[in-house]
Amino acid sequence: MNTCEPSAGARPNYAPGFRARRGLNWFVLGAMYASYYMCRYNFRFAAPGMVKEFGFDHTQITGILSAWSVAYGTGQLVNGLITDRIGGRAAMLIGAAGTIAINLIFGFASFAGTFSTFAMIWLLNGYFQAFGAPGMIKINAAWFNRRERGTFAGIFGFMIQMGQVAINNLAPFILAGFTLGALVVEKDDWRWVFRIPPIFTAIMAVLVALVPRETPEQAGYPGCVRDDSDLGAGDTASTRVGLKESFVAVFRHPLVWFYAVAYACTGAVRHSSDQLSVLFFVQHLKLEPSAKPPALIITMNIVPLVAVAGSLVSGVVSDKLFGGRRAPVAMGLYFLLSLVLGAAALVMWGGLVGPTPAGIFIGCLFLILVSFSVNATHSIVGAAAPMDIGGRRMAGFASGVIDSFQYYGAALALPLTGWLLDRFGWGAWYPVMVFFGLFGGIAMLIVMRKQRRLSSGAESQSGLK
Repeated sequence: MNTCEPSAGARPNYAPGFRARRGLNWFVLGAMYASYYMCRYNFRFAAPGMVKEFGFDHTQITGILSAWSVAYGTGQLVNGLITDRIGGRAAMLIGAAGTIAINLIFGFASFAGTFSTFAMIWLLNGYFQAFGAPGMIKINAAWFNRRERGTFAGIFGFMIQMGQVAINNLAPFILAGFTLGALVVEKDDWRWVFRIPPIFTAIMAVLVALVPRETPEQAGYPGCVRDDSDLGAGDTASTRVGLKESFVAVFRHPLVWFYAVAYACTGAVRHSSDQLSVLFFVQHLKLEPSAKPPALIITMNIVPLVAVAGSLVSGVVSDKLFGGRRAPVAMGLYFLLSLVLGAAALVMWGGLVGPTPAGIFIGCLFLILVSFSVNATHSIVGAAAPMDIGGRRMAGFASGVIDSFQYYGAALALPLTGWLLDRFGWGAWYPVMVFFGLFGGIAMLIVMRKQRRLSSGAESQSGLK
């Protein structure tokens, strides 16, 4: 047993071995969630092949993505509540099993080629993947103190974005075709991008079953993390809570819905820019993934790395400069995002983005700038804020409520974007996103004001005692 001692300074005085054990927990969970990313962002590399083979238009492709987003968002609500009951590790393993099965089904049973077939299979993938974030956040809420969580969210963002880096390099390799012994994969056979990534998820599922512990107490480190969250106070050794208690406490929280609305705006921009980027390269910039053009490969690898940078910077700033307050940083980032999107729209309308060396460079540059801006809000609003609100006992459902709105926002924005692209071309892509950036900033401004009122009310009550 390794008991942690209280510390008067800002840096916790952890017991020997605690940080190493937490790092091991952290690494395995992060790699598990990275493998989830491989099994969701593979779709964007399959999309051009599906368009070519079945004649799908932008409205249908975004409709399939919208079905995934609705299922994922609803799954976040339901699964977040379940996660608070069954624990984070069980939730992540259930999600992994479903993700593996559904990706294999998509890869082997998608020869029917109908829109409804693709939409239904990918909808089920959305639901099972929705076990991942609540499970991950619930476990880590128990392992990190409040003033560490923003930084944690940023560094953790690096780990999960490695799933994007992995699929960004693996998918073009698969689409280029290869031979491995008796296995022959033909060039542009997009179905294989659903058959190979689940192998990595299966490997990580085994490690998650064996390595992580849900609390420091289970690993032999009692008293190391203080649950000073809004709703999590209670037995510090416990991570389980009844469904009714978690539901009522989170739904009544005065700030959770404003965070949720802001996160819907993050989702609208993030998923539109991420999921449609490969189609943008193919249709507007005339670059084929199977040819492994350097502009596409380099940009698709830089995008998740700058996403990590945005997440890390926002997390450190909110922890170190704002004392664990997320709203001021998020508000500034949403308004910055609006400026970047507005500039991108003007450049597109000016005809400066196209299949020329300069046009390709400018198009890639704005994809990178948008990724930095939107993912900076992604970590502190979607990961740090739910841990602050729910603590180790209710972080699963708090995460589910807030994160579900990211995908409801995507489900709303993607079909609208697809409809506009079919009618007006790629010049309509960025203008749609600008409005969501502005709404997100306004929602965070409201959060800041409500937090000041709540703080003033608490101080007044304290003075009367």
